[in-house]
Amino acid sequence: MKVIARVRCDFPTKFGLPRQSGLVEAVEARIVFEPEYRVAEALRGIEAFSHLWLIWGFHQAKRAGQPEDAWSPTVRPPRLGGNARMGVFATRSPFRPNPIGLSCVRLLRVEETPGLGQVLVIAGADMMDGTPVYDVKPYLPYADCRPEAAGGFTEQTEKRRVRVVVPPECQRLLPAERLAALEGILAQDPRPAYQHDPERVYGFPYAGLEVRFVVREDVLTVTQIRKQGEPCE
Repeated sequence: MKVIARVRCDFPTKFGLPRQSGLVEAVEARIVFEPEYRVAEALRGIEAFSHLWLIWGFHQAKRAGQPEDAWSPTVRPPRLGGNARMGVFATRSPFRPNPIGLSCVRLLRVEETPGLGQVLVIAGADMMDGTPVYDVKPYLPYADCRPEAAGGFTEQTEKRRVRVVVPPECQRLLPAERLAALEGILAQDPRPAYQHDPERVYGFPYAGLEVRFVVREDVLTVTQIRKQGEPCE
């Protein structure tokens, strides 16, 4: 398997990422091809497709104290409270025998970028910055769309959302498009389902900033947005 490209986006860590691709369309990212694959002909015709499949690697999915090839036949999905175990092949857990991810994203445009060649600008990404991409394939509606498909245990959890409150002084620190993406991510409640402490302050880096928030009942309130490295208030 060769890395053909890398994801470039506003998320340097896993916490805060959308849980699945396509859930937050406002989240944009770029697929930057490695020098060997910056060949315009390899993308000929891709702009005719609205969506793409990305095959990529969970390059940060490492368990402390475990060898790289260690795996477990069962995992504990956070959306099920962190206690119920499911078979690894019945989940999208990053801890798998082969740490490979699959995402369906919307293609916004192909952008010629000095020094980087043609870059794919996508929406709805669920990958962190630097994620290795192994392949790009077009999404085919006639073959890939299955609206009648059953969602298994995810049908119990997929609609969990919270109301997001971002104070005006925090809103002013982000351009409109990044604020919309942040609000979309927070609305899905980034916390694991087993964490309910209303006093706990959570945080994650986003677009060069540190976002901090609390969740009380069904309301998520942003308490601070600051530049990374600045002291907390």
